Amino acid sequence: MPKEKYQNRIELLQGTLDLLILETLRWGAQHGYGIGQAIRARSGEVLQVETGSLYPALHRLEKQKWIKSKWGVTDQNQRAKFYELTKDGKAQLVRDRSKWEAMVQAIAGVLGAMPEAEG
Repeated sequence: MPKEKYQNRIELLQGTLDLLILETLRWGAQHGYGIGQAIRARSGEVLQVETGSLYPALHRLEKQKWIKSKWGVTDQNQRAKFYELTKDGKAQLVRDRSKWEAMVQAIAGVLGAMPEAEG
């Protein structure tokens, strides 16, 4: 049973990271470092995706055919792999956003229903 809880936690974290990556690529192709920086900037410097999490997620999304990659050159004239959403990835993003929004509403409902702490 504890392993199942741990697995669910991993899937939740991976699913959240996948959503953040897909959302970031909605604005156009980006290399891995740029994706990490965009997530960090758009989260107000709160979310920092380590390379040990980012690149396995990118490979997982590519394997699912939600993103595709090609080699290119960065603004700093360095060779890098650029990732972009596929048609299936755009559809997955719509599904994931709907699930996320439902989850946020559910959590907000619970938090809003909490009685005031007595002091």
